[in-house]
Formats: sequence, structure tokens, C-alpha cells
Amino acid sequence: MNTQDSKLTFKEKLGFALGDGAANFIFQTIMLLQLNFYTDTFGITAAAAGTLFLIGRLWGAVLDPIMGAVADRTESKWGKYRPWILWTAVPFGIIGFLAFLTPNFEYAGKIIYAYITYILLMSIYSMNNIPYSALGGVITGDMKERASLYSVRFVVVCLATIAIQGFALPMVNAFGKGDSAKGYAITMGIFSFLAMLFFFITFFTTKERIKPDPRQKSSLKEDLNTLFKNGPWITMFILFVMMFIFLAIRNGSLLYFFRYYLDTESLSKFIQNLDKALGGIPGLLGFAGENANVADSTFSFINILGQIAAIIGITISNMLTIKLGKKNTLFIGFILSLIFTIAFIFIPPTGIILTLILQILFNLAWGVTMPLPWAMMADVADYSEWKLNRRATGIVFAGVVVGLKIGLAIGGFLGGIILSLYGYAQDNVTELAIKGIRLSASIYPGIALTIVIASLLFYKISGKVEILMQNELAERRKSY
Repeated sequence: MNTQDSKLTFKEKLGFALGDGAANFIFQTIMLLQLNFYTDTFGITAAAAGTLFLIGRLWGAVLDPIMGAVADRTESKWGKYRPWILWTAVPFGIIGFLAFLTPNFEYAGKIIYAYITYILLMSIYSMNNIPYSALGGVITGDMKERASLYSVRFVVVCLATIAIQGFALPMVNAFGKGDSAKGYAITMGIFSFLAMLFFFITFFTTKERIKPDPRQKSSLKEDLNTLFKNGPWITMFILFVMMFIFLAIRNGSLLYFFRYYLDTESLSKFIQNLDKALGGIPGLLGFAGENANVADSTFSFINILGQIAAIIGITISNMLTIKLGKKNTLFIGFILSLIFTIAFIFIPPTGIILTLILQILFNLAWGVTMPLPWAMMADVADYSEWKLNRRATGIVFAGVVVGLKIGLAIGGFLGGIILSLYGYAQDNVTELAIKGIRLSASIYPGIALTIVIASLLFYKISGKVEILMQNELAERRKSY
């Protein structure tokens, strides 16, 4: 059997998946908590944080294609992409830790420190994540194995997300004991160390199998020309931009939604009932007790259940993909995600249970979508080789991660600006600011997700095309 199409062991699938688990210790914190960290702990305004996100993430978007070209041209005994995971592991952990420290500086000094650490974080993320993303496209050429690989990857991503969404704030409260700056430092120190460890495991357990035709000449100009002739890549680029605008606005607003919109008495009653029902376990986990914040505790607990639902969604996704294909499955997941997102606007302040139900349903639907865009990107790299006779996996993935970064930049900027326009200030949260928070958790991200759904209609690679590509490319690769 051709090694490029061989069955992958679970050890290799899990080892590969841990790399994204590692990255998500930082990525999920950026998505979910960093805006709130900057405004409520670090001590800068929402507008300043939003501008920082825009500049830092656009810088990452500039660096991504450079990193893709460098990775494609890397030659080592370990391959093209694996060595970058090894080389960046320790710097990634150190910078991830530094980005969540709160130095005792004046306001101008804090702004400078935030810009330096955040831009460094975006830089090391590109240097690590572009090769990692490309690695997923060269581990196997078998479409079913590829889908399975990405399903395992995103189960691990969900577990890492549980760690951040479910346990980060309780850990901050427990370690900080009222000092959130200290709490963030210790918590992110732990997660950064785990990230380094997981990157090492990824490096030692994976193998690159698919290689470009050795007769293919190295030409960055030709790589880029081929990229823009690749219709499915253009569709996926637009999809990634709008998808991450959606995620940045929605996820960045959720903690504010819990802290400032939901009724404190109802939240407290929910946590107390939860504590009683589970025999005191929530207290042991930091969801209750003297250092707990009822909004943060409810937020964390609901997110744990949401990520468990996402894992179920990922499992369903794999089964649906076999029957319906990637595109149709992704379309269904996005439609349901849009419905459950928009529904957040109808939650009353006392609707804690309704919030719980909608968040679980959203994560179940979103879990169906999670592995598919990345598996489809590996298919897009195959499409380039099949249709345009040129393979540059790093550039293909880098180009789409540029879309991801642009989406995060615009979404993060819009999230901060929306709060600012609606008059948000930590010490004076007005009714107008609460309206902005509610819209940021529902209607505004829903607009972005609607565009995502529309863009998917133009994606050309159907299930039949996937099989045709796989078989024809396998025959071509036998010659080299």
C-alpha cells in the first residue's frame, strides 16, 4: 500500500491533535478572555484593546504567507513542516505567558508592553501554526483518514477549550484570591507549560508522507499565481474571514453578557442549586466559594457543558460527512449555528437555563462544523495539484490562515469598537452599553455568519470530485 494512503495509527492522530490543543491554550484565551483581560485587569480601554487586536492580527496576516513560503522551502531530515513545531515550542510558551502579565506601569507603559507582547505572540503563532496546519495536509492522502484525523484533532481542541472556557476563570479567581492580575499570571503559566509539552509530543509522533513532485520548480511567484487561480481556495478564504469575524465578536462578548446582562441573583441561585445537586463538586472546582464570581462561575460551567456538546457534534460530523459529504454537512451546521446565535437576543436577564440550553445547542451545531473547513483546506491543496499541476501546501494553508487572522483582526476590532460606541466603561455599565453587549452576542455576529453560509454555495469540490482527485493523484504520485 502506498504510504501516502496508509491507515494512520490512533497514536499519530492523537499526537497530531495535541499540537492544536497546545495552540488553543493560547488561541482560546485570546478569543474569549483577552479583551476582558485588557479592559478589566490590565487596565486599558476597550477602544485601545480593539485597535491593538486590529494591528497585531493584521501583522500576523502579513507574516502568514511569508511563513508558508518558508515552510514549503524548508528541507530537513524531519521534513518541511514538523521542524517548525519543534523550534517554536519553547518561544510560544514563554510569549504566551508574558502576554498575560500585568506590569506595574503607567498607562502609556502598559500600552507599549501590550503592543510588544501581543505582536510577538501573533508572530510566534504564525511561525508555529502555519507549518502545523500544512502538516495536516501531508500526513495522509486518504480522504477518509484525513476526515478522521481532523475529527480527533478537534475533539482535542474542544478539551483544550474546556480547559480555557471552563477552568481558566475559576483558576484565576482561586490563584488570585481577589487579585486577577496574579491569577492570570499563574493560570497562563500553567497553560503555557502544557502547550510546550504538547508541541514536543506532536513533533515526535507524526510523519510527513505526501511530498510535491521533485520536478516542480521552486517559485514563489508561481505558487501565488496558482493560488489565485484556485477557485475553491478563494471561496475558503472568504469563508474563513467571515467565520472568524463571527467568532471574534460573539466569543469576545459572552463574558460581558454574563457579567453585566444576566441577573446576579438568578446566577447566584443557579450556582447554589448546582452546588447542592452535585454534592459540593462545583465548590471544589472553583465555581462556588469565597473567591468565586457568580457570573464567571456560571460562564465557566455552561462553557464546559457547551464544549462537551461540541465533542458530540464533532462525532456526529464524521458520520454525517460519510453520508452527505463535507460541504453539505458544513452547510447544515452553519444554518443551525446561526439560528441558535440569533436566539440569544431573546434571552431575558433571568434566563439562565435558557442561556444554558442555547449555548449547548449552539456548540452542538458548531461542533459539526469544526473539523470540516480544515479538512476541506487539505482538499483544496490536493485540488491545486490535481487541476493546476502545482502543490504548495504551506502557501495554501497560509493563505487561508491569513483570512483567519484578518477575520480575527476585524472581529476583535469591531468587538472593542462596538462596546466603545455603546458607551461601555467598567465602572459605569449603562443600559446602552448592555444593549451593545446583547447585540454583540447575537445579531452582529449573525450577520457575519450569514455571509459565511452564502460563500459556501460557491465551493466546487463535491464528494464525487474528492474521490476522483484522490484516485488520480494516487496514480500520479506512484511515479515519484
